[in-house]
Amino acid sequence: MGIVKSDKNSEAGIPPDPRLMEAVGKFSESMIKAGIVLENGSLLPSSKGARLRVAGGKITVKDGPYAEAKELIGGYAILQVKSKEEAIELSKKFLQVHIDAMGPSYECELEVREMFDPGDCGQ
Repeated sequence: MGIVKSDKNSEAGIPPDPRLMEAVGKFSESMIKAGIVLENGSLLPSSKGARLRVAGGKITVKDGPYAEAKELIGGYAILQVKSKEEAIELSKKFLQVHIDAMGPSYECELEVREMFDPGDCGQ
């Protein structure tokens, strides 16, 4: 899974630049057609969400935004690749689309994480 971090603009509810959306849309469409991207999406600001926590046998709910959070997820893509290295290379291409659309001063952070497969647990 590729996880794109939120930034101050996405947390403020400012939509991405249309040039970026067009470039990312084209790239994503080609990766979906190739069977590499299984699903992707963007998230609304944390102010539109809620966090649920279990502690001491009780469930608490806290509405966003989350001032104490340093890193929030702004978007994601579920990839079907053979290795971490392949996921990193694909993520580099994805970020290059951002640079090409927005210029070298554009900043973004993306995290690559392997998803848990229940089949790895045995019986």
